[in-house]
Amino acid sequence: MSRIYLQPSTLAKRVYIFLFVLIIAFYLYGLGRLPLLGPDEPRYAQVAREMFLSGDLVTPRLGGHTWFEKPALLYWMMVAAFKVFGVSEWSARLGPAICGVLTIVAVWWVGREIGLGFQSLLVTATCLSLIFFSRAASFDVVISMTTAWSLAFFLLHELKNRRRYSLLIGFYSFVGLSLLAKGLIGIVIPFGVAGLYYLLRRTWPQRSVMLSLLWGVPLALAVSAIWYGPVIAKHGWTFIDEFFVQHHFARYVSNKYHHPQPIYFYPIIILMFTLPWTVFFVEALVKMRGWVWRGADKESIVRVFSLAWLLVPVLFFSFSGSKLPGYVLPAVPGATLLIADVLRKRRPALIISIACTTVVLVLVTLTFAAERFANRESVRDLLALADARGYANAPVLTQRSDDRSAEFYAYSRVVYNAYGEPVTFDEISMDEARRRGGKFVVLIPVRYVENFRGSPNIEIIGDNGHTAILGWNLENPVNPVKH
Repeated sequence: MSRIYLQPSTLAKRVYIFLFVLIIAFYLYGLGRLPLLGPDEPRYAQVAREMFLSGDLVTPRLGGHTWFEKPALLYWMMVAAFKVFGVSEWSARLGPAICGVLTIVAVWWVGREIGLGFQSLLVTATCLSLIFFSRAASFDVVISMTTAWSLAFFLLHELKNRRRYSLLIGFYSFVGLSLLAKGLIGIVIPFGVAGLYYLLRRTWPQRSVMLSLLWGVPLALAVSAIWYGPVIAKHGWTFIDEFFVQHHFARYVSNKYHHPQPIYFYPIIILMFTLPWTVFFVEALVKMRGWVWRGADKESIVRVFSLAWLLVPVLFFSFSGSKLPGYVLPAVPGATLLIADVLRKRRPALIISIACTTVVLVLVTLTFAAERFANRESVRDLLALADARGYANAPVLTQRSDDRSAEFYAYSRVVYNAYGEPVTFDEISMDEARRRGGKFVVLIPVRYVENFRGSPNIEIIGDNGHTAILGWNLENPVNPVKH
């Protein structure tokens, strides 16, 4: 009987295919298990739903009001998923999950070039920060994906002696997509990383790189103009002021949006973002002392480039007046390449055991523990409870807090003011309440619920431990006063 022997390259391809199938299944598992959470997920999903229902893919709107906080790429991903799978938590998170997988592919592509395909694949796929943000309907993982691909193309251009212009075309194209992913940071990170890389190596860019600016920058702008062109043409200065002036420059130089943190915030965050590989990340930083910074070998080039990839987002946002953890997620691929480098000579069994343990812990947490916490942070189930009590068509007076889930789950019923902000219970006048029918669903912090117990017009429907839901009926008292 003849035996079939696989060539090492064929076996490696099959192993990678198997690993990617597992990673895709892991990143897609349970996307719809939890309600949309926090201030961002529900609002972004609702903006996408309003785009989907209206057919207007140019103007983001929330509650019918223009919403120029972020560009359109994530919304377009959600709209496409809504069209195919319907409006749900799962479809809202599908695009970010795919972006997480594509980020892993980009890092693996670079790692494979220097013999670190296996290490870079498992380390990146099991970084808790990438897992977490890939399961959220937010922009952070989208910009991480587009910048990862732009920088992977650029780094491969530095490493290869062929197909140079095709790789630069990929770099500039993904810079354009990065502009669509999260605005001007889509230029800052790729060009900042490339510039710092040359500075650290104390060398000038190749002539092909310098000349590429003449056609590459217009290419990137042309890609981004798919959305920026129509939205500026349609809304003019209103868009420019809100999007660029308020949500870019004012957000960076001031604390207008109330997210202050100390300057050392992001160095701490990046240590958390590299879990469960943080020990190896610190080891990689310590070993920098032995690098050949201007070495022509591939390993030296990738090390210095990865350090620049790590440093630029961390340094840039450390000087911002507004700091949120997700801002430095684009630095994670640089960190995982550095980690993969120090794992080069470690036993594969160690890497596999850490990766598998992480995956198991995430799956157990998601399956058995996360839902209890998530339900406390969302009003989805409370609204369903109110609907069952006869308030299915009643307008909703919600809160302006970290929980904005009512804006998705009661999207056609939330009462907004002239500035596009939800109207709260203490802001609506009696005349306005009666004009709107006199029957409302009210969301308030649970600590205030006892103030309304026994009120003739208030029915306490329930709470989730964080938020209480009330029925407010001006016309038919629910607790009539007894004589």
